[in-house]
Amino acid sequence: MIGAVPAGLALAFLLTALLYASVGFGGGSTYAALLALSGLDYRLLPLVALACNIVVVAGGSIRFARAGITPWRRAAWQVGLGAPAAFLGGLTPIKETTFLTLLGISLVLTSCAMLIPVREAHEGGAGRFAKAMPLLAAPLGYLAGLVGIGGGIFLAPFLHLTRWHGARQIAATASLFILVNSLFGLAGQLVKNGPAAFGAAISASLPLLIAVVIGGQIGSLLALRILPVQWIRWLTALLVLVVGVRLLI
Repeated sequence: MIGAVPAGLALAFLLTALLYASVGFGGGSTYAALLALSGLDYRLLPLVALACNIVVVAGGSIRFARAGITPWRRAAWQVGLGAPAAFLGGLTPIKETTFLTLLGISLVLTSCAMLIPVREAHEGGAGRFAKAMPLLAAPLGYLAGLVGIGGGIFLAPFLHLTRWHGARQIAATASLFILVNSLFGLAGQLVKNGPAAFGAAISASLPLLIAVVIGGQIGSLLALRILPVQWIRWLTALLVLVVGVRLLI
C-alpha cells in the first residue's frame, strides 16, 4: 500500500490540480502517473486517481450548472454513452506493462490535445461532424475507467474542432463527462479490487486528497486571474508531457 506520503508528492498533486482545474479538467491521468513513479501498486492507481479527479471536477461541475452554462440535453448523450463504458473499463483486468504503456501514451496525447487552440465562440454554428461526437464517448469512457482518468481531456478538443458548442459550454460538458466517468470508473474498480483495497488506499493517501482540494479551489478561483488562459494550458501541457515521457521511458 502507500506509506507516509512525501511532501513533494503532495505538492505535485496540488500543482496538478491547480493547473488542470484552471482549464476545466480533473488531472486524473497525471495523478496516476505521479503515483506510478512513486512506486504505488499499479492496481491501486486508478482508485486514488479517480477519487482525486472527482474531488477536483465536482466543484467545477456544480458552478457550471448553477451558472446555467451546462447544455444538459446535448451533454446527456456524451455522458450517457461514456459512463457505462467507464464502468466496464474499471472492471477489465489489465497487466502492469499494458497499464503503464496506455497511461504514458494517454499523457502524451493529452499534452498534444491541450495545445489545440480554444476559441471563445464559434461562428457559423456547429460543424458537419458535431453530431457524430457521441460515437467517441464510449471508447473514451472505457479508456477512462481502464487507466483511471476522466476522458474529458480527449473529448474537449474534438468538441472544439467540430464546433460542437461554445467554449464555455464545452468546458462544462467536459467537466460533467469527467465527473460521471470517474464515478462509474471508480465503481468498476471497486467491484474488481474490493472495497477493502479502496478504503486502505484512500485512507493512506488522504494528504493527496487534501492537496487536490486546495489546488482545485485555487485553480478554479484564482489562476485564471493571474495568468492568461493559453499560458496555463501550455504550462499544463508541458507538465503532462514530461511526466508521460518519463513514465514511458
